[in-house]
Amino acid sequence: MAETPNPIQIQKFLGGVDYPASRNALLSSAKDSGADENVIQALEAIPDREYDSPTSVSSAVSDSNS
Repeated sequence: MAETPNPIQIQKFLGGVDYPASRNALLSSAKDSGADENVIQALEAIPDREYDSPTSVSSAVSDSNS
């Protein structure tokens, strides 16, 4: 599996996201921002729910890869 991106790498591609945001909204924003495959895979691995802040996204990515 690819290396898990760190929270800063992920948030770089999520600028301008209006929270709360669904996983699909986060993926769409990341793709529109030119996110690389590692970031896309990390976001695809998080639970499909509403995220209320960048911190909750980072926590979900960390949890899904531990």
